[in-house]
Amino acid sequence: MAEENLSVVLHAKGDLRIENRPIPEPGPNDVLLQMHSVGICGSDVHYWQHGRIGDFVLKKPMVLGHEAAGRVVKVGSAVTHLKPGDRVAIEPGVPRDMDEFFKRGQYNLSPTIFFCATPPDDGNLCRYYTHNANFCYKLPDNITFEEGALIEPLSVGIHACRRAGVTLGSTVLICGAGPIGLVSLIVAKAMGASKVIITDLFAERLAMAKELGADFQLTVKKEDGAQVLAKKVKEILGTQPQITIECTGVESCIQTALYATCSGGVVLLVGLGAEMTTVPLVNAAVREVDIRGVFRYCNTYPMAIAMLSSGKVNVKPLVTHRFPLEQAGQAFETTRQGLGIKVMLKCDKNDQNP
Repeated sequence: MAEENLSVVLHAKGDLRIENRPIPEPGPNDVLLQMHSVGICGSDVHYWQHGRIGDFVLKKPMVLGHEAAGRVVKVGSAVTHLKPGDRVAIEPGVPRDMDEFFKRGQYNLSPTIFFCATPPDDGNLCRYYTHNANFCYKLPDNITFEEGALIEPLSVGIHACRRAGVTLGSTVLICGAGPIGLVSLIVAKAMGASKVIITDLFAERLAMAKELGADFQLTVKKEDGAQVLAKKVKEILGTQPQITIECTGVESCIQTALYATCSGGVVLLVGLGAEMTTVPLVNAAVREVDIRGVFRYCNTYPMAIAMLSSGKVNVKPLVTHRFPLEQAGQAFETTRQGLGIKVMLKCDKNDQNP
C-alpha cells in the first residue's frame, strides 16, 4: 500500500491545501477504502469561499468531498458483507444515534448524523478513507467508479422526486439546470413523468438538459418577472405543471415556482438560498399548493444502483471535467467558475479511468 494519504483540506475560508495525512485504521464496523473518484459539489466550493453554510461553520481543518466511490482495501473485524477488492459507492450520511428519526426511516433528519465534509466531519477527498461499512454499497461490474460517485447527487434527485410524488404521467417544472436540476430531470423521466420543462439562465446547460431527456427548455433572464415566467411555462407546457422542483434557492425562482404550479400541486424546495425569502404565500395557500422541503436524502442508494445497473438512467454525460487529486486547486477553480457540469477528482494514481 502506498504510504501517502494525500488529502484536500480546508483550513479556513479561502485556505485550501493539499497535505499528507496518516492512513486511518478501520474500526470494527468500518472499511478502509482506497478512494477512486470524488465529485466536487457546490457545497464544497461554498465552504471554501465562505467558510460556512447556514449553521454549519468551519472551526477546524476539514477534509472536503462527499460524492465518492472507491475500493475496499481492509475490513473491520465485525464486517461480513464486504471484502478487500470490492468496489463501493459511499453514502456520506451515517446516523450516530438510533433516535426517533432513525426509527422512522428518516435518518437524514437526525440532528447528530455524521456527514462527510460538513463541519466538523471530514470528507473523503483523499487517497485513503475509512467509512461505516453499512453505508458502503457494492457496485455491480457494469457501474463505473464515476457513476458510483454520482449516486450521491442522483440520490438528491431520487429523494426530491419521491417527496414531490412524481409518478406516471406527471407534468413537472424544474427550476435550474445545474447538477441537481439535471439529476432531478433524469429521475423524474425514469419515474414516468410525461412532460418535463426545465429553466436556466445558461443555454449550454439547457442543451445538456435536452440531451438528458427534457421535453421543453426555457431560457430565463435575470430581469424576467415571476408571474411572466409562470405564464410562459403554462404556454410552453400547454398546462400548469402539477409538480415544481426548485433547485436554485433564488427568491425570484421560488416565486415563479409557486405561481407556475397548478392548484392542488406541489412545490418542492431543493435549492438553498437566503434564510429569509419573500414569496406569494397567500396565492399558494388559497390554491392549496403544498410547499415541501428536502434535506439531503435517505434510503436512496439501493434504488440508484438498480436504476444505473439496469440502464434506466444515464448519468455519464454529467461528468465534463476530470483532474488528478494533485490538481485539486485547479478543479475547485473550474467548479467555482461554473464551467461544465460535474468536475471529478481522480484519487488513485494508478487508475485514472472513469
